[in-house]
Amino acid sequence: MNPKTAAPKAPVPATAPAATPHVDATAVRAKHKEFLFPCVANYYQEPIVITRGQGSHVFDADDRDYLDFFGGILTLGIGHCHPDVTKRLQEQVARLVHTSTLYPTQEIVNVAEKLARLTPGKLKKSFFTASGTEADDTAVVLAKIYTGQQEVIVLRHGYSGRSHLAMSLQGHAPWRLIPTSVAGVKHALSPYCYRCPLGLTYPSCEVKCAQDIDELIRTETNGKPAAFMAEPIQGVGGFITPPKEYFQIAVGIVRKYGGVFICDEVQTGFGRTGDHWCGIEHWGVEPEIMTFAKSIANGMSVGATIATDVVANAWTGLTISTFGGTPVTMAGCDATLDVMERENTPKRAAERGKQLRAHLDSFQSKYAFIGDVRGMGLMQALELVENRKTKEPAPKKAAALMEAAKKQGLLIGKGGLYGNVLRIAPSMLISKEEIDEGAKRLDRALSEVK
Repeated sequence: MNPKTAAPKAPVPATAPAATPHVDATAVRAKHKEFLFPCVANYYQEPIVITRGQGSHVFDADDRDYLDFFGGILTLGIGHCHPDVTKRLQEQVARLVHTSTLYPTQEIVNVAEKLARLTPGKLKKSFFTASGTEADDTAVVLAKIYTGQQEVIVLRHGYSGRSHLAMSLQGHAPWRLIPTSVAGVKHALSPYCYRCPLGLTYPSCEVKCAQDIDELIRTETNGKPAAFMAEPIQGVGGFITPPKEYFQIAVGIVRKYGGVFICDEVQTGFGRTGDHWCGIEHWGVEPEIMTFAKSIANGMSVGATIATDVVANAWTGLTISTFGGTPVTMAGCDATLDVMERENTPKRAAERGKQLRAHLDSFQSKYAFIGDVRGMGLMQALELVENRKTKEPAPKKAAALMEAAKKQGLLIGKGGLYGNVLRIAPSMLISKEEIDEGAKRLDRALSEVK
């Protein structure tokens, strides 16, 4: 059966989470502050100590129930502790935990074959790592090897991870912790229509932000870029969603100069944006390289880089990923993809996303500080402003809304360059009733923001 057209079945009913030994939340918070790097920041003035979860719900050390509308930063695509995935992981841990990539396993080839089938175009061969950062690093290295060029074009407001290279690719000052020193990274204008960097309005703008990549290549590179790397929807940037023409124009320009397109699907993959398995399919462009992480294994540490045959085959030198593609992580990934196909997550995300968006649009009419509502499927955002006319960012309101939502038992995320964007991305198996309940809690939280 074609996974893109299969009728969705009802998700596996959630069972009550297993009992957890008593945890002293105050002690945990104190030890976190004492023994972890200060950069390991937590949400909320008094961080929640989560002890267990099931489906779209998590429970804290005091056994308080929270409806999770952020899914571990878009990571728990099929919810917390899905029984099918848990069972596969338990079986695999009892059988074989680690081999390294020096040995082929049934688990790694199962996942690689599934990715070749689910991804668009001619993408076929995969390389597995342990994070989205590593997946993006691998993609950039591969593009440079294949093209023989060194310069890479990325987007302002983009996010690629926490390595030295990733921080150079970053389009956010707060995430660039040291002066970037990886040469050859060029930042193009972001397709941020709500805050157009050119002061234009779509569609009369003729998508000038994409057209500007041509001049960027001719003036700030040697004219031969290795790649253009972009997220279909910019995640950390605040779910910035490009206009429909953007990628056709941008990718067309880069290919004209000999570069390849790296599509970063770390946050948008596996149905998250609705209707398609990969976010970029909404824009009708087929990448030469694509990266995944987060929802690919529903919380297990898996990063994946997939490329076309001709591009992947250019990497003939030696490399290894000690913890990439281990039997355990691949078993979790394989089970997750099985559930996603069975439940048809692209269709589910489209249906529940439409329902969620209707609630958010109504909130924009009700609350003057909501400047913009954007996103696709179950990847939706509210951008908060002090004044709709001036669009002055309202990070304090966003922080207040986070705290108010917590009090209502609702977990949401935050992002954007100014820290004023609320990000909503629940499990793709979330129920209609849970969407409505989450919207009620969010409405109550919004009413508390002054």
